[in-house]
Amino acid sequence: MQRDLVERAQRGDREAFGALAEQSIGHLYDVAQLMLHDSDLAKDAVQEALILTWRDLRALRDPDRFTAWMRRILVRCVYRAATQERRQTAVRSLDGMADAVLPDSSRELEDRDQVDRGFRRLKPELRAALVVHHYLGLTYDEAAEVLGVPEPWLEAPANFNEEASRRKSA
Repeated sequence: MQRDLVERAQRGDREAFGALAEQSIGHLYDVAQLMLHDSDLAKDAVQEALILTWRDLRALRDPDRFTAWMRRILVRCVYRAATQERRQTAVRSLDGMADAVLPDSSRELEDRDQVDRGFRRLKPELRAALVVHHYLGLTYDEAAEVLGVPEPWLEAPANFNEEASRRKSA
């Protein structure tokens, strides 16, 4: 069924593409939201991914690989959105909030916020790797294909340790 929709969409059938988009949009948004932790940025990334998917659909050689191909497009859109977000965040300073004393009931919220901030500080590539492997449950092989990186890069803890060391020294 999906192959038929993809082939029809490749020939310019807007209704077929609409059906594909409708089937995929919720999942795409969930992935983008997990990577970006910002619903507006996630919506923008999904919208951009769908536009690029429609625009470049004729270039897809294997209609059975549509889902993986669209995920790759989404990941690139998420990278762009995350890069823009990091640039904007760097301009704003939140130094004064770091020294605030919080009541005990807020410790759990503070911990979650700290994890969220740490996640946001990761390079978009590392965020994507975590989400694609752990949330989507893809194997290293599949995740490497979606992310367009060699499989050993995903398996190497050094990539994550290097990022953590870089953050501590900054």
